[in-house]
Amino acid sequence: MAHAAKRIGILTSGGDCPGLNAVIRGAVKTAERHGYEIVGFIKGYEGLVDPVTYIPLNGKNTAGILTQGGTILGSTNKGRFAATVGVQDRLELDPVLMAGVQATYEQLGLHGLICVGGDGSLAVAQQFHEYGLPVVGVPKTIDNDLSATAFTFGFDSAVACATDALDRLHTTAASHERVLVLEVMGRHAGWIGLYAGIAGGGDVILIPEIPWTFENVCSKILERDQQGKKFTLVVVAEGAELPDGELVTAERRQDCRQTRLGGIGNVVAYEIEKRIGRDTRVCVLGHLQRGGGPTTFDRVLATQFGSHAVRLIIEGKFGEMVCYQPPSILSVPILTAVNKLSQVDANSSAVQAARALGISFGDTANVAGPFGRKEVTEIEELSSDIPDLLETPVVETPSEEVTTSDEPLPAEWEAAAAYADAAMW
Repeated sequence: MAHAAKRIGILTSGGDCPGLNAVIRGAVKTAERHGYEIVGFIKGYEGLVDPVTYIPLNGKNTAGILTQGGTILGSTNKGRFAATVGVQDRLELDPVLMAGVQATYEQLGLHGLICVGGDGSLAVAQQFHEYGLPVVGVPKTIDNDLSATAFTFGFDSAVACATDALDRLHTTAASHERVLVLEVMGRHAGWIGLYAGIAGGGDVILIPEIPWTFENVCSKILERDQQGKKFTLVVVAEGAELPDGELVTAERRQDCRQTRLGGIGNVVAYEIEKRIGRDTRVCVLGHLQRGGGPTTFDRVLATQFGSHAVRLIIEGKFGEMVCYQPPSILSVPILTAVNKLSQVDANSSAVQAARALGISFGDTANVAGPFGRKEVTEIEELSSDIPDLLETPVVETPSEEVTTSDEPLPAEWEAAAAYADAAMW
């Protein structure tokens, strides 16, 4: 099939987040100015194969979408292209499915495909690249857990939502002298909990990267009571493991999709009230963190990502993902980005500052100095800081075997569900 102009495809896959439309707009405006047509596939990867569903994109039908949340192309994190089970466990896509995608490329004359998504969606893009299809990636996740990029768009907007919630919870907690527990998203990374907890004046922050105990959480609440502060704000990330190493899950999946986390806020609130008798309430933000328009930072970052994704296609740099390494937008192999999970460094400057402010992480870290840092010599400190300036700290991805366990939670924690239903939240 002959085509009058070179053509680029774009799709948005996985969970939605603020900034997706800004990426689409940035890609469309850049493509048009460089003589490319651009088409958008509907509902992520599903639009690539029978029934192939797409729409032509142009300056007219993408005008005004910069500030809109969600995605005009739709998205899905399930279906025929689900390529991950848990964390880092990849499923190979059906060769027949891949052949169908290749046929779509050829029929539409695609010179390249921009895949906007998180680790699971980019794992699909990597398989496209390995199959020989020209593809580039754009990192999208509110969790900010993709390595090789300092920030993913959607993260700042999610933090803004969680911070606003803490601002509101602060007044009601103080009025009633209550403990308020805010559960935030983030899966196995504590970025949202850490940043929102600091920005929103949290007193306790529980994240996956720092082991904690109920005794230490309760101790912080009692310490505040003794200081005349009769309320406490506890921020807990959905992926923070319980002291015994268990993950609290909303459901245990039997298909190839990742296990849904959620419910730890209720467990924490139940234990606090049971142990020290404090009036405790829970607020679970859930998908509020995904909704609404993008913040200014996310608009700028997403627009740059969309524009530079087109640049990668024009330059023939396929199999690459755009990334933000301040102050520049660069690119790295997609495989580099999806092989490791970017988590909070337990000794990072943000954690140190939080400790210096008196924020508890529910641990009894064996650290010294007013900032809770491990004591090191000046030379060791300087040398250890150099790698941090060059790349985002990453750690090996945690095993998700615990999430697929059929072992029930202790009976008293199961009671937390009934407690949540009965309480006036």
